[in-house]
Amino acid sequence: MYNSFMTNTNDLLTRGVENIIPSREKLAALLESGKKLNIYIGIDPTATRIHIGHAVPLRKLNEFARLGHNVTFLIGDFTALIGDTSDKDTERPVLTTEAIKANFETYKKQAEKVLDFSKIKVVHNSDWLKDLKFEDIVKLAQHFSAGDFTSRELIKKRLEAGKHVGLHELLYPVMQGYDSYFMDTDIQLGGTDQTFNMQAGRILQKDLRGKESFIIANGFLAGTDGRKMSKSWGNGIWLDDEPKEMYGKVMSLKDELIINYFTLATSLPIEEIAEIESRLKAGANPMEFKKQLALRIVTELHSTALADQAQAFFESTIQNKELPEEVKTKSPFNPTKYTSLATLTELDLGSSNAERKRMLGQGGVTFNGKVITDPNYIVDFSILDEVLIKYGKREYVKGKRK
Repeated sequence: MYNSFMTNTNDLLTRGVENIIPSREKLAALLESGKKLNIYIGIDPTATRIHIGHAVPLRKLNEFARLGHNVTFLIGDFTALIGDTSDKDTERPVLTTEAIKANFETYKKQAEKVLDFSKIKVVHNSDWLKDLKFEDIVKLAQHFSAGDFTSRELIKKRLEAGKHVGLHELLYPVMQGYDSYFMDTDIQLGGTDQTFNMQAGRILQKDLRGKESFIIANGFLAGTDGRKMSKSWGNGIWLDDEPKEMYGKVMSLKDELIINYFTLATSLPIEEIAEIESRLKAGANPMEFKKQLALRIVTELHSTALADQAQAFFESTIQNKELPEEVKTKSPFNPTKYTSLATLTELDLGSSNAERKRMLGQGGVTFNGKVITDPNYIVDFSILDEVLIKYGKREYVKGKRK
């Protein structure tokens, strides 16, 4: 699956790249020298799923691995104890070791859709961070300024609003910086919101090893509605989404995001993307290219056959408003009364009660063709043999009493 799209150094350092520190020219020269470089990306297991926005730098990492560099996929099981607040306006809740372990169990399986792990090393930063003594941490902290941390935009806003900023939060960049130092990193990959933390690695490499290292900060892949991808907003496309769900989510994209998604979320050659952009500007129908985009993404993350099935499903059920040929049927109900919310829960529709209530409130749920918005609406299985539920735009389930 992990298709390659970078054909030369220029593509590698420009496609989807917002910034290179200290400079693109210096890094290009280093890459063209033929030296095998140490390159890594880290992901903290603070959730159970990876979305295709996270996969943007993973694609870049895979290309470096294909070129023969020493590439590492770091699971931040120790840094997750603190949690990064780079993009948060509140302090993260402290996770337990058990919760962190449960979260990262699925990470490699999801990342395999993008990364060829036969060429990539997987490490956990607890292997070295847990062995640091307090004296070691004090010495590391001396390389950084508290003022630099508190002047960051979101931290500054929290302080000005009188919100709590934990002292432990200052340690997160130090810990991430030590990751880079411990692995003797040449290049760190991450999103632009990680630049401050990645700079910590550059500082330790320079101060402790006298070595110049580099940062590649990747562009931002927005959610389907143009906002940042978020589970709570329901605008994310996840690497473990089923093909039909993934295809449908791509089709729900705002038109202005089509080129951004082709660039960051597919391996389509950049020349072909430029041609699509030109045709869109000339007035071509965005639907044509959105379907091409959806087919491409599902193909790369699943398979050609599943992508074709997903497209056929979309065209019949969404465009032509037909029921799918096969509807999942579940029979969890005794002959009694359930609320609409409880019915959705029993049928495993939605990921949480908050999401189910939001979907109901938005008119996104029908019971036997009737739009239901009240979570307390009674579904009486003592008189109904079955109920056909449409959840959102693409999910259908029949609920039958036992």
